Amino acid sequence: MFDDHLIVVDLGFGDAGKGATVDWLCAPEAGLEVSAVVRFNGGAQAAHNVLARGRHHTFAQFGSGTFSGVPTLLSRHMLVEPIALAGEVRALAALGVRDPLSLLRIDGRALLTTPIHIAANRAREDARGASRHGSCGRGIGETAWYALEHDAPRVADCLRPDILRAKLRELAAHYGPLIAPGPHRYEPIDDLVDMYREFAAAVEFADDRLFADLARRGRLIFEGAQGVLLDEWRGFHPHTTWSTVEPRHVHAMLASIGARGRVLGVTRTYMTRHGAGPFPTEDPALAIPESHNMFGPYQGAFRLGHLDPVLLWYAIEVCGGIDGLVVNHLDAPGTRCAAVGYLTSDGVLDRLAPGTWRDLSYQGRLTALVSDAQPILTELPADPIPWFERELGVPVVLTADGPDRSNRSPHRMPMAA
Repeated sequence: MFDDHLIVVDLGFGDAGKGATVDWLCAPEAGLEVSAVVRFNGGAQAAHNVLARGRHHTFAQFGSGTFSGVPTLLSRHMLVEPIALAGEVRALAALGVRDPLSLLRIDGRALLTTPIHIAANRAREDARGASRHGSCGRGIGETAWYALEHDAPRVADCLRPDILRAKLRELAAHYGPLIAPGPHRYEPIDDLVDMYREFAAAVEFADDRLFADLARRGRLIFEGAQGVLLDEWRGFHPHTTWSTVEPRHVHAMLASIGARGRVLGVTRTYMTRHGAGPFPTEDPALAIPESHNMFGPYQGAFRLGHLDPVLLWYAIEVCGGIDGLVVNHLDAPGTRCAAVGYLTSDGVLDRLAPGTWRDLSYQGRLTALVSDAQPILTELPADPIPWFERELGVPVVLTADGPDRSNRSPHRMPMAA
């Protein structure tokens, strides 16, 4: 049994380079003998850009080790969207990945995101107008919220058309008043059932036994989605995702088989944010080329800001500590400032306390505090790696000075065999 499975989490608001990190960890040059990439949160809204040997793909539901032929396990904590998944299969096949579905396993307990959830999500966010929460409009929040109070559709239901049909009809009836007045529509229920039946026939289902078997065969890479600062319980409420981003679910999964994982926290040399919400170091004057993160109809423009160790420290604390740091975008121009503290209504702060898990009232107060904070900036040294290690107290294990797999350089990988 390997005892050093790796958990890759984004310490920011997302888009820090988790996919590119996982791609490198799974590549032959890393030499880590990876048996599978396990997706442990989020759903089809993920957008993990990977460039490797002339190929580019934005991984959404497939793991970012796919270019290296590493299988993907979509865990019970994923939200699975089969229609989008079919599109990703076609895109990967066009890039030369042979039979992508043969690399995919899906836990039947995972929630099913349907066009009904997506239509409801968009209708609700449209109704918020200027007060939008920052949703990406992919039905993630509605999928998670509906399941809290209803018998929600799950992936395994695609094998049972009568049960699935009944659940979809109940789902449609629940959301009818929200969706019907607006422009958002979805396919008839019977058509959806037929599509999901074809999906169930094409994919391989998984359970806890397969997870344990994969862990015995080699190292697992757990690929997170979104960023810790968007975590449903520890992010800046209400501008959060409906997903547990910090790794508590992974630790529980590994503990169930007597294994453990080491956490790699990923950051850029500057901060980014897609969607509404507080962003203390945001600087509209930063002009950094961005090839893959564009304007979104629900999230708006891609926002840029200076490095924020205050927020990075907060994310590390939320994760219960991390074992290694991945620093991306060392080649980015004009990004040599970092916040050493904030000027706030509570005085000068250089640390934010995580508070108690699931305490949304505390997170709301933290949101208000951070929203009005003014960063105290300092200039980064020419070689920022020792600075990162000193300021965050974590070894840097991997860096990147460009977007391609070939631009990545290991520093020290104490978790390698």
